[in-house]
Amino acid sequence: MTIRAIAVNPARPEEFIEIQQETLTPAEYDLLVEVKAASVNPVDTKVHKGAVKNGLQQPRILGWDASAVVLEVGSKVSGFKPGDEVYYAGDLTRPGSNSTQQLVDARIVGHKPKSLDWAAAAAIPLTALTAWEGLFERLHIQDAREGARLLIIGGAGGVGSLAIPFARLNSKVEIIATASRADSAQWCRDRGAHRVISYHDMAGELEKQGIKQVDYIFCLNDTDGHWEAIGQLIAPQGDICTIVENEHPLSMDQLKLKSAALHWEFMYTRSMFSTPDMARQGEILNEVAQLLDAGKVQSTLNETLQGLSVETLTAAHQRVLEGHMRGKVVIAY
Repeated sequence: MTIRAIAVNPARPEEFIEIQQETLTPAEYDLLVEVKAASVNPVDTKVHKGAVKNGLQQPRILGWDASAVVLEVGSKVSGFKPGDEVYYAGDLTRPGSNSTQQLVDARIVGHKPKSLDWAAAAAIPLTALTAWEGLFERLHIQDAREGARLLIIGGAGGVGSLAIPFARLNSKVEIIATASRADSAQWCRDRGAHRVISYHDMAGELEKQGIKQVDYIFCLNDTDGHWEAIGQLIAPQGDICTIVENEHPLSMDQLKLKSAALHWEFMYTRSMFSTPDMARQGEILNEVAQLLDAGKVQSTLNETLQGLSVETLTAAHQRVLEGHMRGKVVIAY
């Protein structure tokens, strides 16, 4: 079978090109899969931007969120066999899922939710892992006291759309989400947010509701732009987690005065550094699949583009770059 892929063009990195791949052979912990659908995330556009800025010697295949069928398994793989339907977010250091076939470490792969089609399943892994790790492994909101408050900055995006129901199902916190438009605010409420405010004046809007501080803050966009408000709103001894790198130095004055903690969440840490607990990501994806199949969480799929091509991948990247997505855009192969 010919392996087609859409890759960043090394001659003109701002553009994508179609390439043919050689036969792929799984290493001992690898699955060789046939990709059925892949979603596009901000990380795709950031890696693409980096390729444009720094240049490439050879085509680079992006894409780190997919649903697929297992074709072959490596010699040390357990829990998977050819024919299994899977979903995963992959590994930034390896070729991505914008290809008809891909190699992925089995330890960071989950069994696809049975109730979802390929596109709906592909919308889940990266954002589910980011939300789950941020909430439960960085902020530890599952240990929160009754009445504690969680502010999710960017509630209608891919991560926020899953962070809201995860927090609702697995903690006692009151969930406050930010949204910029009426339809985005309703999207957050539909997923379980107790309150929705505009991100333009978070402190002012919360004060109108009698809230001066929150115990937890999960920042999912524009860390620089929101930093002053974050420092103002975090409660003494509170916890902040952000997934967005800062472009300017962040003042730690308020955090020091309040003995507040700052956590970073980067979903690719485990696979990038082959941490001893990297298999936890496969376990999380299986837990999330059970929630989806039980109807407790819904897919965040918002738009599906048909067929893997230069045109569909370019269009999907443009949707993400516009910055107004509710949920996820997916390409069905």
